[in-house]
Amino acid sequence: MLALIGSSTATILWDGRLNNETSSAFLNDWSFSNTVGQYQYYIHGTGPVTDYVNLGTAYKNPADSGSVRGIQVTIDNSSVWNSDNMLRTELIPQTKAPINKGKVFYHFSVQHTATNPPSPYEEHQVCFFESHFTELKFGLIDGEQGTLDQSLRWDVNSETHWNVSFTAGIWHNIAYAIDFDAGSVGFYHSTGSDDLTLTVPPVSVSASSNGADWHLGVLRLPSSTGRSDTAAEDWHFSGLYIESGEITTSVSGPGGASSESRVSSSSVAPVASSSNAPARSSSTKTVVSSVISISTSEVSTSSSTKATTASTSIKPTSSSVKPTTSSAGDIDLEACDELGSDKLI
Repeated sequence: MLALIGSSTATILWDGRLNNETSSAFLNDWSFSNTVGQYQYYIHGTGPVTDYVNLGTAYKNPADSGSVRGIQVTIDNSSVWNSDNMLRTELIPQTKAPINKGKVFYHFSVQHTATNPPSPYEEHQVCFFESHFTELKFGLIDGEQGTLDQSLRWDVNSETHWNVSFTAGIWHNIAYAIDFDAGSVGFYHSTGSDDLTLTVPPVSVSASSNGADWHLGVLRLPSSTGRSDTAAEDWHFSGLYIESGEITTSVSGPGGASSESRVSSSSVAPVASSSNAPARSSSTKTVVSSVISISTSEVSTSSSTKATTASTSIKPTSSSVKPTTSSAGDIDLEACDELGSDKLI
């Protein structure tokens, strides 16, 4: 039973809900030398922006009253970036806010429909950090036995701690509860209009980020079975923001019809077998965004779930002077900045 225990303040560190935009055309203005808007947009195919990213009311969770529109991310055979053999369309938060420090919550909702559904024959990495310390995955994991897999998974260091059948038309509301100081990540989840609940308590992990390496979107690896679907895939994302303080569990989100913050607990979902997906890392450049404070109400259950976490602090690694690419094909933007961003445009 939920009980109101007082009020608290949640702070939106980065707001990616794009409520001031009516289309994805604003992404055309972004470049390494013109870092405008809430997102970095450089990981995509050679087609126009509308081939890969679109905004619309049909792409948002109807319960997410804090968002005007959702984002549709598309991958197809043209979604090849940096001459690799992966299909990728990804957006990266553009901000200097401390989204990589202390305890923060990375919020998003994801679904697909019966139109252009994702292929279960290939591994998809979704809403991932470049070090892959936490991410969603879908499809047949690289190295997994079988020919297809319809599971949506939450992984920590490529080990699955939660999974569910990724059924068309069902919104999955998610928050990564990351403690960069303690070195842990927990998993909040719900479906539809239900409030988020703590589904997996914090798991110890080397949580590290340079503040510009969370990839919102989809990376699809080549098929490990020789089969590869060629049809386009559409992924829908809603309620995108990062906050600190007490978690906002209402799917309506901050500024929505019901923006109360609830602290809840739930039993831990069964742990699935670990995957063998490779880890990749690289460094990128941070740019400016705003920090917005909101007031919320804090609600708590009569019981809570706690987990022991590591106490070590994670320090970012230094970047090289020469532009490099990781095994995932990501460019070292800090090094590129030293050489001049015009070399990459």
